[in-house]
Amino acid sequence: MLIHPGFDPIALQIGPVAVRWYGIMYLLGFAAGWWLGQLRASRPSSPWSREQVSDLVFYIALGVVLGGRVGYVLFYGLEGLLADPLRLIRIWEGGMSFHGGFLGVLVAMLLFGRRYGYRFLEVTDFIAPLIPPGLFFGRIGNFINGELWGRTTDVPWAMLFPGAGSEPRHPSQLYEAGLEGVAMFVILWIYSGSPRAAGAVSGLFLILYGTFRSVVELVREPDAHIGFVGFEWLTMGQLLSLPMIVAGAWLFLRAQRVKVT
Repeated sequence: MLIHPGFDPIALQIGPVAVRWYGIMYLLGFAAGWWLGQLRASRPSSPWSREQVSDLVFYIALGVVLGGRVGYVLFYGLEGLLADPLRLIRIWEGGMSFHGGFLGVLVAMLLFGRRYGYRFLEVTDFIAPLIPPGLFFGRIGNFINGELWGRTTDVPWAMLFPGAGSEPRHPSQLYEAGLEGVAMFVILWIYSGSPRAAGAVSGLFLILYGTFRSVVELVREPDAHIGFVGFEWLTMGQLLSLPMIVAGAWLFLRAQRVKVT
C-alpha cells in the first residue's frame, strides 16, 4: 500500500497572491500544445503558419477555461447553480469539467475556422493530437491536489489519500494521465503522421477518449454529490463519454470510405 505524498497545492505564494500547481499544469498543457502545433505546422505539406498556431492555442485556452467552468456547474452542480447563480463566476472555488471544456473548444474551433477559412474538421483534425498532453498535465494536477481519487481496492499499488478515509484507493488520476495523456498522444501522433481523410483523426480522438474515460470510471469514485446516475454503476463521466464514442465511430468510419491521395 502506498501513501499519497500530501503535496501542498500552492506552489508559490507572494503576499496574498498564490500560484497553484493546478494552474501551472494548465499552463504546461497549453505550452505543450503550442510547441507540438509548431512542429506540425513546420511540416513541408502543412498549410498552417506558426502565427495561426499561436492564435489557435489562444482560442483553445478560452474554450477550455470558459467551457470547462460552465460545463462543471451544469453537469455536476446544476442544483447549486440554480440556488446561487454567482457560483458560475467563482472559479477560485474550483471545479472544471473535461466534457464542458471539450464543448467549449468545439465552439472556439468553429469560430477560428470561420476567421481563417478552414473547414471545421480541418481544425479539429489538426488539434486532436495536441490535446492529450494537456489532459496528462491536468490529471497530474488532480493527483497533486489529492482529488478525484478512485474507489477502495486492495491492489498492491493502492494509495491512501488525505480526506478519503482510512481505506486505500485506486490512484485513478494516474490511470487517466497514462491512458488519456500518454497512450492517446502516442496513438494520435503516429496516426496523424500520414495523410488521412477529413474527420479520421478527430473520430479516433473521440473514440479513444470516450473509451479510456469510461474504463477508468469503473474504478474512479463517483462525485459525492451525484453518485451513480443509473443502473447503480453508470457514472456521469461514462454518460457524457458515450455520445463521444458514437460520434467518433461515425466520423472514423465515414472517413474510411474516402480515398486519400
